[in-house]
Amino acid sequence: MLPAWLTRLWPWAAEVDRRTLRADLAAAPLAALLVLPQGIAFATLAGLPAAWGLYAAVVPGLVAALAGSSRHLLTGPTNVLAVALAASLAPLAVAGSPDYLALALGVTLLVGLVQVGVALLRLGTLAHFISPAVLLGFSTGAAVLIAWQALRSLLGLPAGWPWVEASRAAAFAPPAADLLVAAATVVAAVALRRVPATARAGLPLLLGLAVGLLLAWALRTLGPDWATPVVGALPAAWPPFAVPPLALADVPRLAGIALALTLIALGQTMAIAKTLAERSDHLLDSNRECLGQGLANIAGAFFSSFVVCGSFNRSMPHQEAGARTPLAGVAAALALVLLVAVAAPLLAWIPMPAVQGVLLLVAASLIEPARWRELRRLDPREAGVAAGTLVAMLLLPIETAILAGVAASLLAYLYRSARPALRSMGFTEPPGSGRERSLVVRETGTPRCPQLEMLRMEGNVFFGAVPHVAAHLQALRDEPVPARHLLVMAKSMNFIDAAGAALWEDERRRRLLMGGGLYFHRPRPEVMAMWGAGGFVERLGAGHLFASKREAIAAIVPRLDSAICAGCRARIFEECAAQPGAAPARDG
Repeated sequence: MLPAWLTRLWPWAAEVDRRTLRADLAAAPLAALLVLPQGIAFATLAGLPAAWGLYAAVVPGLVAALAGSSRHLLTGPTNVLAVALAASLAPLAVAGSPDYLALALGVTLLVGLVQVGVALLRLGTLAHFISPAVLLGFSTGAAVLIAWQALRSLLGLPAGWPWVEASRAAAFAPPAADLLVAAATVVAAVALRRVPATARAGLPLLLGLAVGLLLAWALRTLGPDWATPVVGALPAAWPPFAVPPLALADVPRLAGIALALTLIALGQTMAIAKTLAERSDHLLDSNRECLGQGLANIAGAFFSSFVVCGSFNRSMPHQEAGARTPLAGVAAALALVLLVAVAAPLLAWIPMPAVQGVLLLVAASLIEPARWRELRRLDPREAGVAAGTLVAMLLLPIETAILAGVAASLLAYLYRSARPALRSMGFTEPPGSGRERSLVVRETGTPRCPQLEMLRMEGNVFFGAVPHVAAHLQALRDEPVPARHLLVMAKSMNFIDAAGAALWEDERRRRLLMGGGLYFHRPRPEVMAMWGAGGFVERLGAGHLFASKREAIAAIVPRLDSAICAGCRARIFEECAAQPGAAPARDG
């Protein structure tokens, strides 16, 4: 029997047994192997020593596995955060310089502190406000930047090479060996993706890197002119401890970068963690996961790591390999340390052109034309937000682009929320037709009752939506022959505020002045509570609230003006048969 404090800290601990331990240990080597090419490539992309990419999966991976909520999420370096970090720090220091490394550690520490603050304030759900459209635009922009950085390094172009002069790249003559190694890495990885066994195991990138290593070794035997630059020796298998050199003077200029990276990291992490939780049918505590990610980044800043978050490329194969509990993530981090300790001499000879080839493949995987087409088809506004984020990524500082994308997404949401749908309803068939009648959105030319308008309300009536709703209600009153009575089908009106309550009070008075009335079908409890607090229900009258449409129509039709009914030929309600002017019933 486990102590109560242990199960409160780690709810999954009660499920640990020999069977789960075997499964977790069996899944660990694959996760360790997968991070080798990715970690080295992403650290290079971020302008940091290659070893930092591996260190970013060790201590942060251990901390996140034990402190987070997800059972299968693997935390470590990611392509998007690497390019975001590099683009954010490029204006502040030269990539790879001591100042640059210090700033990278400082940003990582700040990101961790912000994430812990978000968790302690119970604001983890805010990560869900980063829309998929913003992430799509960002990832596509990141793909372009990743590809450009890889090509720039491979072709030997100078740092800061302007976009407009990209056509001059042909003037530079990269070594033939570099191009051959990069091409071999790309071709091998692409070919291996077609082999089901390696593709399912997530090994094409690793095996492609191995092909590049073998080719570079073979070319090196031809002479110095065929030698390619290599990653170099790793300082140690276990990341060294050092206090991050964050000066107070650097905090103001790094704060915006840290906030932007926090948004990206949490947005990515929550999206991946939710997917994994659904696949394994376990609950995800978003605030606990924020805490785990924050502690992982804080710890990483002390152990030569840059900003980390959940990794989709490793988490999915990790789950498919049979991982059962977060102990698999702990085992994966320790397996990586062991692997680096054993294979460090070999890893030192990994050719940099092969790493650039891996980055080109990563960039290609981030471009998703099918998702763009689907988004444009389903929601053109969100597609516009994604496209705007993409353009901003290429033209603006990356933290500005991210925050602008989030702001645009929220504005698009507010715009839609401020325009709730109001639909005039009618029946598909006339009464007495012998066919089933359904209440549907009334089309132009469909018979309508000249005295009772049926309006379906879909959306919240808050201060931002009041002008739109008021304009629609005014348009109904301004029709050539306005209906004096209005029945609002309100079951989809989930919320109103004080401004919304005032709108319906104004409509009630206007309908009374017209000689009619305002009625509601199935208003929600939250709406009724607001109306009750302000006395609206009492002023409206109990006879103006109905639980069913049939009950509402049966009660309202007898209140209509009999003189108008006598001359009406629409007769859309069954109750119209009892009104003046109805055709006499025929004898059978």
